[in-house]
Amino acid sequence: MGIIKNGIACAGVLAAAGAIETAYFYRRTMIRQNADVERTMKMAGTDWSQYSDILAERKAFMLAQPHEDVYQTAFDGLKLHASYFPAINENAGKKRIVICFHGYTSKSLADFTGLTDYYFRNGYAMLHPDARAHGDSEGKYIGFGCLDRKDALGWIDWVIQKCGTDVEIFLHGISMGGATVLMASGLTLPPQVKGIVSDCGFTSPKEVFTHVLKTMYHLPPFFVMQGAEIVNKKLAGYGMDECNAKREVAKAKIPVLFIHGSKDTFVPTRMCQELYDCCASPKKMLIVEDAAHGESYFKNMPAYEKALDEFIADCEKEEEKEA
Repeated sequence: MGIIKNGIACAGVLAAAGAIETAYFYRRTMIRQNADVERTMKMAGTDWSQYSDILAERKAFMLAQPHEDVYQTAFDGLKLHASYFPAINENAGKKRIVICFHGYTSKSLADFTGLTDYYFRNGYAMLHPDARAHGDSEGKYIGFGCLDRKDALGWIDWVIQKCGTDVEIFLHGISMGGATVLMASGLTLPPQVKGIVSDCGFTSPKEVFTHVLKTMYHLPPFFVMQGAEIVNKKLAGYGMDECNAKREVAKAKIPVLFIHGSKDTFVPTRMCQELYDCCASPKKMLIVEDAAHGESYFKNMPAYEKALDEFIADCEKEEEKEA
């Protein structure tokens, strides 16, 4: 009996410890007011100071271009915000727009400050949404792609209404935004969506949190994730593995370009390979050597832009095949 009592007591202690760890992790990670951008940048480990000059130059140019704030109401009633930039260099009569989805704790425009130069030069209009619970969008609980993919459908519809049914739409996401566009790939997308670009996207909240808990928080992931699953379903309305990008890309019909840095410790590079292997649609992959999380474009701009050029050309060929 003594052994049984001791076992029950130990189980109770472990359960209590797990509950405390779950609450600590959940509050810091999933709730808007506690999710800190400085902490996220520190954990991601990318040295953005080395790119400060080019970021400042491109940000000034971007903000000097005509743009407007736009809004939509999400499927669950939240008011969502985005910044819309008309094209400034029309490309051979093509009416093209890219919808740019930012990463965790970021906001519209921030993660695409560098890449806007590429899209401006190539005649694209741009829409930069604030993810739910980020920037000027409403929301208390972060969607981690699982809810944001539904918001993406709303933004796609907004673009078609704004630009017309002859518009060509590309989805480009970084980090959580990368997961968002990959999770959207398994949905029924309108024919105007021609291609998807995911830069350092993760497979699912469960898998990336398990990695972060092990490597950065040094907490046992099993107890924490079990508790977080229950809490998040009740509060935010989705499970941590309810939407897994690997399962979604297995249903994809639209071409996908996967990009990742070889030295990404925040979202491990192996996730990119897993996603690529699962993808059912035409696909390409670029692994940028020595790039940390979200750094691939700045680490090797020529390779990144070449990959985009070739991918977009391949999307056009796919379009011609289907015509």
